[in-house]
Amino acid sequence: MVARLVAGVDCSTQATKVLLVDTETGEVVAEGRAPHEVTTGDGRSETHPDVWWEALRVALGSTGRADEVAAIAIGGQQHGLVLQDERGRALRPAVLWNDTRSAEVVPELHAALGGPEVWAERTGSVPVPSFTVTTLAWLRRHEPEVVADAHGIRLPHDHLTERLTGRGVTDRGDVSGTGWWSPRDEAYVDQVLELPQVALEVSQLPEVLGPDEVAGTVGEQAAAELGLAPGVVVAAGTGDNMAAALGLGLDDGTPVLSLGTSGTAYVASATPTADPTGVVAGFASADGGFLPLVCTLNATLAVDRVAAWLGLDRDDVAGSTDCVVLPYLDGERTPDLPDAAGTILGLRHTTRPQEILLAAYEGAVAGLLTGLTTMADTGAEVSDTSPLVLLGGGSRGATWRDVVRRLSGRAVLLPDATELVALGAAVQAASLLREEPAGAVARAWDTTNGTTLEPLPARPEVVERITRVRQLADAVLRERW
Repeated sequence: MVARLVAGVDCSTQATKVLLVDTETGEVVAEGRAPHEVTTGDGRSETHPDVWWEALRVALGSTGRADEVAAIAIGGQQHGLVLQDERGRALRPAVLWNDTRSAEVVPELHAALGGPEVWAERTGSVPVPSFTVTTLAWLRRHEPEVVADAHGIRLPHDHLTERLTGRGVTDRGDVSGTGWWSPRDEAYVDQVLELPQVALEVSQLPEVLGPDEVAGTVGEQAAAELGLAPGVVVAAGTGDNMAAALGLGLDDGTPVLSLGTSGTAYVASATPTADPTGVVAGFASADGGFLPLVCTLNATLAVDRVAAWLGLDRDDVAGSTDCVVLPYLDGERTPDLPDAAGTILGLRHTTRPQEILLAAYEGAVAGLLTGLTTMADTGAEVSDTSPLVLLGGGSRGATWRDVVRRLSGRAVLLPDATELVALGAAVQAASLLREEPAGAVARAWDTTNGTTLEPLPARPEVVERITRVRQLADAVLRERW
């Protein structure tokens, strides 16, 4: 029997990655990758959506088997804003999730709805710079003519799905990160859309699909451009974190840390959360549940930068340190400090460079672990007994693994699968062909197979020290540097 293949796509900030997966066995039979051009500087982070489409074409083509694909799903970077004309073409480069220029409008936007508590209650999250709603408000202030011309408002994965199918749709997972959709109510929030800073009609927004709904089929023009067969089934797609959770088939309460350029911590939850402090974003998941999440802009890239400044290999660290490093080299999202700079405290004449590097690791990890505690405080179930699932490029680093185990005191599970966003998108596409829930597909494919590392003796005092320093430094770090 000829295997049916599905394509799982990860359109991330830096690249598009594609996995072709056997629908029945979960075997990855081919992979492809193509880079993106990202324009950065002074808080800016933008990519033209045509770059994503070209990268998808190249990545699919490099698999050599695109014409065998029976279904496809797009996992995309969250929060990015695409302004479309009446034909679905981008009016300007997309503003990406790590663009922090919208910081100037956030206080006004918070106040317009009644404060952070109201935002959390209505949308599940308190928007920070990089949320789609804050980016739109910033563009309304600085590029009002372009926003006025926008016929459609899309997220990155929405835009690609629309180019595949000709249909403007999204899913509940990705749309929950916009700031204008409620995971609790499963609906767009009229009070947000009606704010002067937002001023959107529901007709400008994509239809929100449920976990098992089909977005459409690949049209003839898209098929010709990408090397796919016309009529390939297209799943709803979702945001990158939601796709990774699908790929793992997470049980409720299982905590996840993902360490890449940025870092995230999240947990699958059966109930919605609302954190008025803004630390936890109360997202929906792609499978019908919820995915409370915290995010730091500064993880592996920031630590590697510190290592380079010190002239050290990334794993050349001390056994312990009294230093505290807040590695906010690109500002920060959690805590909400978009203009902050990195900070080092506790230096002495006897301090060795290896101690400073260890402190950079600890500063990044402590923030994510504190986020998991806050999730539990806001009502999410966070298991105390299951291993902490460690993902991303950092999961392959010995020091990252050791610091996570030492600061958490938990066992760590390292899945064998490395491209979990693309794998999760493939799970979603396969669930349509197999007519099974995504979780059942992930379990059948045994996607959590991997290595479990035993815990190291916990060092909660390190997390407490870093938390105290962060609280003391908060007012200073809010100043523009």
